[in-house]
Amino acid sequence: MKLTQKQLSALANVSPPTVSRFEQNAKDIQLSTVLAILNVVGMTDNRTLAFADESFRQDIDSGTIVFWGQEGETRIRCGISRHALADHFSDRGTLKPEGAFRKNRSEIEGLARKQYLTGKVEADGSVLIRTEDV
Repeated sequence: MKLTQKQLSALANVSPPTVSRFEQNAKDIQLSTVLAILNVVGMTDNRTLAFADESFRQDIDSGTIVFWGQEGETRIRCGISRHALADHFSDRGTLKPEGAFRKNRSEIEGLARKQYLTGKVEADGSVLIRTEDV
């Protein structure tokens, strides 16, 4: 970015000696300081995928449970395959897909978030959790 240490320190709201210590890989720098510097140079990812919408449905054709995430103003279609639910969340076959989803929704949302933020999305931008993703 062709910034001097002084310019970078001003943008990150840290001292020039702190920027110098950061560049020298000092181990005594606070995490908040490291994040401030990395934010200035565009090396952090502040995206998130939230799951405020509690609704879900079962896609009859594929057996996939479909639910929705939100990143900013963008709604993201998420799903978990029937096989992933059966293999990893059905309590040894005692739960049907919808029950398995309800019981394990928080963990399933975490898996969807991880896939989305790491770029493991379908061609249309949706997230599909398969049995091998769990």
